[in-house]
Amino acid sequence: MSAARQLAFPAVSPEEYLATERTASFKSEYYKGEVYAMAGASNAHNLVNLNTGTALNIALRERDCTVRVSDQRLQVKENGLYTYPDLSVVCGPPQFAPDKYLDTLLNPILLAEVLSKSTGEYDRVGKFFLYKDIPTLRHYLLIESTQPIVRLATWREPKVWAFDTFEGLAAVVPLPAIGVELALADIYRKVPLAQ
Repeated sequence: MSAARQLAFPAVSPEEYLATERTASFKSEYYKGEVYAMAGASNAHNLVNLNTGTALNIALRERDCTVRVSDQRLQVKENGLYTYPDLSVVCGPPQFAPDKYLDTLLNPILLAEVLSKSTGEYDRVGKFFLYKDIPTLRHYLLIESTQPIVRLATWREPKVWAFDTFEGLAAVVPLPAIGVELALADIYRKVPLAQ
């Protein structure tokens, strides 16, 4: 699901946000005291997200990694963002914010966002800027929902992000930090693509 950049509530503390979020009937993103309502997703967005999660889950079945979908809240402790990435992958034991709920993930190695017209720019620029503060993050996938194009940011030492673009159903995205490759044919299976 993508965050619509529309303020939902007046300024609140992280604790107030979490208390409200855990009982809310809809999801919201939080950053620096501001809460933003999350928008719904299109048919293509949902198919791309499900296909990508399924492909990653199958590819990682023999590894100590788990895939989480858009209902998993993420906290970027270094800058205070709380959000719901479309997909996240954790290798090794998951770490959660230290409270009794264990519902706020801290240590993804891979994050993915499926792009929409309303939130694509925020996912490409704003979220990436905030996600870069996660010490464990090594891959950030930006996946177009209506055409077979995937952009990949890969962390390389020393603190440099390399960017690659993969286009067409024959393309394969290498994800060395988790030891798998992701075929665009799998990501876009049964997705109605733009002509």
